[in-house]
Amino acid sequence: MELLGKSKEELQAYCLTLGEPAYRAGQIYHALYSEWNFSLAEMSTLPAALRDKLAKETTLTLPTVKHKYFSGDGSVRYLFGLAGEKPASVEAVYMPSERRQTICISTQAGCAVDCQFCLTAQLGLIRNLTAGEIIAQVLLPLQEHKDTLTSQTNVVLMGQGEPLLNYDNVMAAMRILLDQTGVGLAPKHVTLSTSGIVPGIERLGLETVRPKLAISLNASNDEQRDAMMPINRKYPLEKLLTACKNFPRGSREYLTFEYVLLGGVNDTYSDARRVARMMTGLGRIKVNLIPWNPGALPYKEPTKESIERFHKTLLEKGIPVFTRYSRGRDVMAACGQLALSEVQSSPLTVLS
Repeated sequence: MELLGKSKEELQAYCLTLGEPAYRAGQIYHALYSEWNFSLAEMSTLPAALRDKLAKETTLTLPTVKHKYFSGDGSVRYLFGLAGEKPASVEAVYMPSERRQTICISTQAGCAVDCQFCLTAQLGLIRNLTAGEIIAQVLLPLQEHKDTLTSQTNVVLMGQGEPLLNYDNVMAAMRILLDQTGVGLAPKHVTLSTSGIVPGIERLGLETVRPKLAISLNASNDEQRDAMMPINRKYPLEKLLTACKNFPRGSREYLTFEYVLLGGVNDTYSDARRVARMMTGLGRIKVNLIPWNPGALPYKEPTKESIERFHKTLLEKGIPVFTRYSRGRDVMAACGQLALSEVQSSPLTVLS
C-alpha cells in the first residue's frame, strides 16, 4: 500500500487491518502532512514494531527531483520524475515573495485540452497524477525552503494538465491540503484553474471544502475561442458562463477569469468590450490579464499599449481587473511555458 496521498480515514482502515488502534493512523497522517516527514524510521511517535511492519508492507514514494531551474527573480522550476506503472515527468514552480510563497503545481503529466497558445499542449496527455503525486509537489518545495517560509502559502493548480479531467485524484489531494489537521492550507489561498470543463465545474460547486475557481477564458467570442481552445466546441461560452453564474460562492469569494493576451489576436478594444459584456450578471468576479509568455509557438507578445488599453477598457466598464506578469520566464517557468524544457539557469545559481 502506498501511504502518500492516503486520507486519514484510509489510514485508519489500514491500521485496523494490522490490529493497530485507529489513533496510529492520526500519527502517520500528522507525520506526513504536518511534519513533512517522509521517513518511516524517523516517525518516532510510532512504536518500533509498527515502523518495521510498515517498512515491509507499505511504500512511501516521492517524486525524484531530476532538475531545478533557478530564475533571476527567485522562482524555482522543479522537474520531477514520477514512478508508477507509467513513469513520467512533471513540473512545479516555487515562487517566493516578501509576504507569501506561491507554488504552481501540475495535475496531469502533459495535457489533452490542446490550448494552442500553451507549450504544455505539445506534450499531449501522458497520464493522470495520483493524489500523492499532486500533494508531493507542494510538500517537497515547502520542506526544501522551510527555513525561509513566510506564514502564508498559496497553491495554484495551473501547471501541466486540466484539473477537472483528473477530478477524483485532484479532490483527494485537495481534501488533505485543505485539512487543518493535514497540510493546513487555507481554502482562500488555493486556486484551481480550468479551461472550462462544465460538468467538473458543476461537480466542484457541490463540494463542502474546495479551492477557489478560476476560468481560463482567453477569448471574447466562440469563434475565437474555438480556434484557440478546442474544448470550447464541447463547452461553448454560453454553457460555460451559465455554469459560472450558478457556481456557489462565499460572501467574500470571487470567481476569477484568466485572459491570456496574445498580440494581434485577442487584445483589441473590441475584444475588451466583449469581455466586459460577458462579465455582466455573473456576480462577484475579477479578471486577471496575463500577457502571453514567449515560446516556440506562432504567437507574439502583446504591446504595452494594447495591455493598458484592454485593462483601462474593463475598468471603465466597472470590471475588477488586474494585469499579472508571470514570474520565471527566463527558465520557462511562467504561465503556458511548462513543457519539460531544458534551459540554462541564472549564472548566479547552479543547475542540480
